[in-house]
Amino acid sequence: SGCTSYKESQNLTHVSEFFLLGLSDDPEVQPLLLELFLSMYLVSVLGNLFIILAVISDSHLHTPMYFFLSNLSLVDIGYTSTTIPKMIVNIQTHSRVISYAGCLTQMSIFILFGCLDSLLLTVMAYDRFVAICHPLHYPVTMNPHLCGFLVLMSFLISILDSQLHNLLVLQLTCFKNVEISSFFCDPSQLLKLACSDTSINNLLIYFIGTIFGGIPLLGILYSYTQVISSILRVSSSSGKYKAFSTCSSHLSVVCLFYGTSFGVYFSSAVSHFPKKGVVASVVYAVVSPLMNPFIYSLRNRDIKSALWRLLNRIV
Repeated sequence: SGCTSYKESQNLTHVSEFFLLGLSDDPEVQPLLLELFLSMYLVSVLGNLFIILAVISDSHLHTPMYFFLSNLSLVDIGYTSTTIPKMIVNIQTHSRVISYAGCLTQMSIFILFGCLDSLLLTVMAYDRFVAICHPLHYPVTMNPHLCGFLVLMSFLISILDSQLHNLLVLQLTCFKNVEISSFFCDPSQLLKLACSDTSINNLLIYFIGTIFGGIPLLGILYSYTQVISSILRVSSSSGKYKAFSTCSSHLSVVCLFYGTSFGVYFSSAVSHFPKKGVVASVVYAVVSPLMNPFIYSLRNRDIKSALWRLLNRIV
């Protein structure tokens, strides 16, 4: 594997590289993992790319909701591209090495896209809130300038989040080990390898995570409590169904993203088995972006028809 074992007592100051232990040490499992992750990556990228192309090519989808959806798909492509290609290359080359600078870069970009995903889901919830609770004001409120501003602000806040995580990791000057028990560089994993006391760093990471993850979630929950109460006030059952169907795909994506993200954070905090955390990481780093195009294309009639038109044009 090319990994070197280090004694707990040995402190490493000038670390130039880390070893990503990945999902399995078994050589027989490696080809299976390579095929599985390569196929998942290709499906994820192509699925999200088709959503973006469908939104761009269909004039019916030139609305705020689908503008945010195409941005979410773009972010999901970046999200999976941060970790999976490196993992595939490592399996293919039988190497698990990642440079110190490469590790920090991967961690920063991964957090950037993760935070951006969370904020875009919040913006989409706000869009649904305005559309259902204030339909008459919707065209004026959700104007192109506001939509662009919301996406730009989400991006800037995500950069701030990733750099705060970066600063916390840069404080670590020595490591007792260079073996990361995951397939990508995770800040919580790096803190576990530090030889100094990282209790304050851990506390700050969870605090930052709560701020940048918790506030958007509260925004989503508030938006949907208002949306559900508005839907329940609709007299006709067909009106209720139509209103709810515009939100169901977004709600499914929110549940998948936040459910897996919290699962990872709680499992890493509570569990003493690193492999459990790795499997949980796969779910939110790979499965969530992979499922988003399927959820939207299967549960959204407009996207489904736009995709058919796009495929017919290509074929």
